[in-house]
Amino acid sequence: MSLDPEEIKRLVREVVTRTLGESTIAPPRHTSSRSHPSQRPLLDAETVRQLPAGSVYEISADTLVTPLARQAALERRIRLSVCGNRSSVSGHQSPITDYRPPNTDNRTIAIGADHGGYALKEQLKDLLETGYTVIDCGTHSVDSVDYPDFAYAVARLVADGRAWRGIIIDGAGIGSCMAANKVPGVRAAMCYDQATAVNSREHNNANVLTLGAGLIGPSLARQIVTAWLNTEFGGGRHARRVDKIDAIGKRYLLKQ
Repeated sequence: MSLDPEEIKRLVREVVTRTLGESTIAPPRHTSSRSHPSQRPLLDAETVRQLPAGSVYEISADTLVTPLARQAALERRIRLSVCGNRSSVSGHQSPITDYRPPNTDNRTIAIGADHGGYALKEQLKDLLETGYTVIDCGTHSVDSVDYPDFAYAVARLVADGRAWRGIIIDGAGIGSCMAANKVPGVRAAMCYDQATAVNSREHNNANVLTLGAGLIGPSLARQIVTAWLNTEFGGGRHARRVDKIDAIGKRYLLKQ
């Protein structure tokens, strides 16, 4: 027995609702009530894959977005834009095909690694050099070195405005993250998958990414870097919270 597309969407909607509890897209604050989950529009991966790569697709605030749909949007560089009304995703809405990815002209990325991250650094440089100016802060061999030196070199370039963003790689990504965050103006995030990469940009406006070469492989690392570079800061309530993070560092600077 085969199910029609609407029945399939209804079943997927129920699964997403049971799994997530609510839409992954928050409703506007002025919304006083929610639609019943079975009545809310659904965006699935199949719909996303039919959209032009690099486009913007408008969805209503109460849309249920499946995890696979988010993954497909990320892979195709499709931005999901929440509109103010609550119209159906599958109705009159259409992709904005004149959207272009953020302009990377004059955007410089500083990258550094210790001996444990050297090999991955070299592989990621090939990815980055196709669209960015890359400053390689070392190391340049597998000879044993100290990760704080290279974390500081990358972080300082970002803090001084000489680099748009920074990427640091060591064995686990944790130590370099700690070192980089000692530099005022740096918001470093250790990410281990695409979800944490997107979150660090959308919610925290991270300007330095740290990776653990001993924990992830080259393929996943490339996916993380791509997601991190292509995700814009969400602003709004997140901006207020990031300002408070930055203010903490400034308080200690004033004491010196």
